[in-house]
Amino acid sequence: MRIPIVKDGWWHMLGALLIPGAIAALCLLKDWTPAAWGFSALAVVGAAFMLFFFRDPERAVPVDPRILVAGADGLIRAIEVIPEDRFLKTEAVRISIFLSPFNVHINRTPMGGQVTSLSYTPGRHLLTISNKASEFNEHSSILVEGQGTRCLVRQIVGPIVRRVVHWLKMDQELHKGDRIGLMKFGSRLDMYFPSVDVEVRVKKGDRVRAGETVVALIKKDIQP
Repeated sequence: MRIPIVKDGWWHMLGALLIPGAIAALCLLKDWTPAAWGFSALAVVGAAFMLFFFRDPERAVPVDPRILVAGADGLIRAIEVIPEDRFLKTEAVRISIFLSPFNVHINRTPMGGQVTSLSYTPGRHLLTISNKASEFNEHSSILVEGQGTRCLVRQIVGPIVRRVVHWLKMDQELHKGDRIGLMKFGSRLDMYFPSVDVEVRVKKGDRVRAGETVVALIKKDIQP
């Protein structure tokens, strides 16, 4: 059976396996058998965790064009109406998802459309549970424009996470639920929608799955 794992995860898994494995081999050469067993166990556990962390399961994406889906697995930490003056240039609903190290960390687009902006902002590494993290932490911003509304997706680095990646290019056409990137080792993803366009369907404390869970509905009728 093939284990679905994102391509970015293979180097992490090999590193977790080979580095302590090499130390274990050196310990055997020195006849330090207990240490060799310890590092061997560390190699197996580390590789297994990387395999688990970088898993990339398939998702059943809702077909209704009015449905907007979660961009990440995790817990809804906040739902707020705030001004978004840089990309959307309007009052927006911000839905924040907190990811633990045990969540799937593949990000997906909440809606179909065209990628019209890609940017990276260096910054701080505050705890992602804080709302200040949305503005001040290191993050990437992805703007997708489609039928009925627009969506800004922000991948936010935390104190442990030091890298977020997206696999997109400008003007790329996306289908709802397409894989768009990856956040490593626990982080936060914010989705912004113009507040006049959408009706939120989740609440704080809900657990969501990327590409599957309905987070909002577009108010306008849209042709499939």
